[in-house]
Amino acid sequence: MSTTVDARGLSCPQPVLMTMGEIKKVDMGEIVVLVDTDTSKENVSRAAKSQGWLVRDVQEEGEGYRVIFTKEIVK
Repeated sequence: MSTTVDARGLSCPQPVLMTMGEIKKVDMGEIVVLVDTDTSKENVSRAAKSQGWLVRDVQEEGEGYRVIFTKEIVK
């Protein structure tokens, strides 16, 4: 299951807060975060990693970025 957080046009810490809110809703899967600054890209990546999520891919998209995080439950 994949969810998308559209944080384009927002200043930090708003993209991080939105990403963390989504992380709290799901235990595993994929979260796509859309941001439009390098700072937001780095901050949401750092926040997600701190919660055990893996940065699967970062793609430039228009004037921003699509950052894809994944997390799997390890048994």
